[in-house]
Amino acid sequence: MQTSKDFLHIFLDMGDALLNSGAEIFRVEDTLNRMGYACGAAQMNVFVITSSIVITMEFPGEGARTQTRRIRECGGNDFTKLEQLNDLSRRFCNHPVPAAELRKEFDKININKTKPLWKLLGSLLAACSFAFFYGGMVRRKNVVNTMMACTFIMGLSVVMWILFGYSLSFGGNHGGIIGDLRWFALNGISMNEAGPYADNIPHFVYIAFQMMFAMITPALITGSLVGRVKFKALFFFIMFWSILVYYPMAHMVWGQGGFLAEIGSVDFAGGNVVHISSGVSALIFAIILGRRKGYENTAYRIHNIPFVALGAFILWFGWFGFNAGSALGANGLAAHAFLTSAIASASAMMSWMLIDVIKDGKPTLVGASTGLVVGLVAITPGAGFVPIWSAFIIGALVSPICCGMITLLKKKLKIDDALDAFGCHGIGGVWGGIATGLFGKSSINSVARWDGLFFGDYHLFVAQLIGIVVTIVVAVVGTFICLGLVRLITPLRVSDKEEKIGLDIAEQGESAYPTFNGLDS
Repeated sequence: MQTSKDFLHIFLDMGDALLNSGAEIFRVEDTLNRMGYACGAAQMNVFVITSSIVITMEFPGEGARTQTRRIRECGGNDFTKLEQLNDLSRRFCNHPVPAAELRKEFDKININKTKPLWKLLGSLLAACSFAFFYGGMVRRKNVVNTMMACTFIMGLSVVMWILFGYSLSFGGNHGGIIGDLRWFALNGISMNEAGPYADNIPHFVYIAFQMMFAMITPALITGSLVGRVKFKALFFFIMFWSILVYYPMAHMVWGQGGFLAEIGSVDFAGGNVVHISSGVSALIFAIILGRRKGYENTAYRIHNIPFVALGAFILWFGWFGFNAGSALGANGLAAHAFLTSAIASASAMMSWMLIDVIKDGKPTLVGASTGLVVGLVAITPGAGFVPIWSAFIIGALVSPICCGMITLLKKKLKIDDALDAFGCHGIGGVWGGIATGLFGKSSINSVARWDGLFFGDYHLFVAQLIGIVVTIVVAVVGTFICLGLVRLITPLRVSDKEEKIGLDIAEQGESAYPTFNGLDS
């Protein structure tokens, strides 16, 4: 049986939207009253007074409920929504609809063509920030080459995504693995219509938002390869990797009919698709590429700590565009994802600072920046699924987990994961996926079919483990295939001489810090 509680928030949203579009108060009141009775209400009263809208609803068999909301500043003169809602009320008057269907219909009417831009700008900042974050970490003779790697990846990713990447990821479904080319070069997509994945924003907004993920993911791989990978080899590797690893992973996790989505594995904003896939591929590439010359006898120092901090700060801001934006609307779920992301990143920062104090007696800016990033990585898959309190646990634990893995890789296994792409993103993503299986709740987001293991249900936890394993297998196999293809075109590594003089000069012919006294020659 439907109750006024199910409808009140929807009608408040309707009133807010109508008034903000410039509709006159008496018309808003009349339209919402008519809509309420069309939906089966026994009593419906709407009043707009001063700066608030007050709605009283009563359905048969229950007492009346009243709710008030402060309204935004009214503006504009677009009466299309008013006309569409009147048409909707006439359509529903003989067949009252469930609240969920009314919300869906209203979201189609209220499609927002401007406000989704905040998440595009935020996520674009995140994609760009790694040029500074990685560029500051490397030796001064490789900073231009490192930043150039992130730069060309953004350009290449955009071209590929618009031509065929989006279509392969989200157009159609073939075996739950990949899409098709129905939207090649975005053919047949209208700029004002909603798409199949979000009915409250234009399809183009969703395409652009997903494009940011396609840009940042391959850039993460470069962190393991700095100082010795050939630019030409990296270019072709990223091109092949996007096709063989990223697009299939995006489809399997987020696409309609995707394999991992169908088995109940969830990934709110890219734990599997972005971090595990890139982290594992970075590890495999680094092992095949080999260590930098003199790796065991050289102390690699960060050459520009302010660059690292700047990249981390921009990344922190932009990551909210990724995580909160993955709610695909300015709603409660977006606010929830924003808060869990803030809490996890802050907790991880505090945790890494504590590790620095325990190990070296002093907290470091680089450690705080790294902790911030791994906290964001860890919360990404569960930002819109886990309770607020669990974000403290997820963030606090990811720092020692990642720090321990970095120590194991570099000091024990002697693997040259130069900027800890696997140690931070691969391991952080795995922990985040597991944590989602532990703490996820379907009451927060119904995309999760079950509650997590912490709440007594094992199904989500098992689905998360399967998702992690599948992602690792796809990344490992795809990376070996990509490297095999690249070797047919060019060597993977620069010469010993080029590595010694630095890749800025050898590969780009530029110097980040040119001088006239020969000190940087």
